[in-house]
Amino acid sequence: MKFMEGQDFHTVYFIGIGGIGMSNLARYFHQRGAKVSGYDKTPSPLTRKLEQEGMPVYYEEDIAHIPQDIKNKKAGTLVVYTPAIPKEHQELVFLKSAGVALFKRSEVLGLLSRNLYTIGVAGTHGKTSTSTMLAHLLHHGGKDTAAFLGGISVNFDSNLLVNASSDALCVVEADEFDRSFHRLSPREAIITSAGADHLDIYGTHEALLQAFREYIDKLPVGGHLIIQEEIANLADHRTDISIITYGIDSGMAQAQDIRADQGAFLFDYKSEDCFIQDLKLYVPGFHNVENMVAAITIARGHGLSDAAIKKAVADFQGVKRRFEYIVKQEDRIYIDDYAHHPEEIEACLKSVRALFPDKKLSIAFQPHLFSRTQDFMEDFGKALGLADEVFLLDIYPARELPIPGVSAEVLLEKISAKSKTLLSKEGLLERIKQDLPHLFLTLGAGDIDRLIPEIKAILQAEQAN
Repeated sequence: MKFMEGQDFHTVYFIGIGGIGMSNLARYFHQRGAKVSGYDKTPSPLTRKLEQEGMPVYYEEDIAHIPQDIKNKKAGTLVVYTPAIPKEHQELVFLKSAGVALFKRSEVLGLLSRNLYTIGVAGTHGKTSTSTMLAHLLHHGGKDTAAFLGGISVNFDSNLLVNASSDALCVVEADEFDRSFHRLSPREAIITSAGADHLDIYGTHEALLQAFREYIDKLPVGGHLIIQEEIANLADHRTDISIITYGIDSGMAQAQDIRADQGAFLFDYKSEDCFIQDLKLYVPGFHNVENMVAAITIARGHGLSDAAIKKAVADFQGVKRRFEYIVKQEDRIYIDDYAHHPEEIEACLKSVRALFPDKKLSIAFQPHLFSRTQDFMEDFGKALGLADEVFLLDIYPARELPIPGVSAEVLLEKISAKSKTLLSKEGLLERIKQDLPHLFLTLGAGDIDRLIPEIKAILQAEQAN
């Protein structure tokens, strides 16, 4: 099969196969008949799922795992790596020294997008939820749809939706990290937000904004841009494309009359030529309502009827780790969310407050990256202060080395919550057993999600008693 640029790949090896973006590419090639395998640092539910699907995953750096055809640089082989892999990684060093061509994930996705009708969904916050919503609406509405997502869709039970049609609409999460989205070739685009983030890559917020302008420049003449109305000025320089702004009670397409209703959010969708009343979104959150407005706007542009949209919105089950209910019972709620930036945390906690205004709100937060913690120390303190009780874990370093003076202890001092405690993971589990909170959240982009099964078991065991 022709995957990209006229090439026929039969053997593909991934260095960092367990990443959410890498794994959807692995699944893509695997489903198209290639022999796929790869390395990752540690086992995870995602790597185990890849193994169950027939893709070997190795957890030790060892060049013996690299397929021989790749070492011999045979035609039809491909090596994909993630920038999160250290430069001194043994397999990476070996392949480079052997002269094997290496491709970043973004390069491969970029090549694929050239030959597809690609709809790119970008934004410092909201891109995973919005791209998943859009893929769901289009697929549910009967459109030929493919999707490369940055999270696990509950509806698809995957981060990949494959369609054999060469005319399929392809929804792609356009990631600003490492300027990956500049490699895409979108026909249409959504931009959900452009707040300061990834300053370890861009240096300044203005440099990040410029990167979003350059992403907008990837759209062809006559292309379509759906952009959150507060950042619409990023597209002022493009007078040759169609631009629709969106928001809550503002913009050319907007959500109106938002109200919480038994754990869901009801709202109306209004645009210049459309009014859809009483849409029901079972994945709550003001931010999710706004994301759905962007997805609906694109879906309507591809011919979905108001009735089809209303039904698809009600059927949307969300994205794992995006306002995901782990325990949902009358007197005990446990929600997990990927929120790792102050704006995301604030949006999440305000939504929880709207749904459960009378409950004590207890949260566990794992900061992600020393650089992000340093850049937004004060903002994290304010956002986390929206909770009644904060359990803070150590900073998850990911690809970084520690930064002097940046620690969970320093962040703890900035948090304005009534109660705040620095805990180890083991200490957190013990505290949950002791307190048995009635409204509890885990937040963060590191490995805090590994604790979810144990926390769920503790809270459900209490319910059984």
